[in-house]
Amino acid sequence: MVADVAESGVAADELKQFVERIERLEEEKAGLASDIKDVFAELKGRGFDAKAVRSILRIRKKDHAERQEEEAILELYMQALGMT
Repeated sequence: MVADVAESGVAADELKQFVERIERLEEEKAGLASDIKDVFAELKGRGFDAKAVRSILRIRKKDHAERQEEEAILELYMQALGMT
């Protein structure tokens, strides 16, 4: 396959398109990361705790059953350590 890419103009063009597409997406990703950073700076400026918001974002990505299971395990461990 490597030899095919090196010898074939069509395959080389296709490879170049993939690389350029990935580069564009990486640029978009960097832009979005910058936007997210700005939003966190804004929320911190308004007095919100960024660490707590990041925790909420992680929690919201999980489905209800997964969250319940994690909370139950956390509660069990905390009880075992005398933390409740």
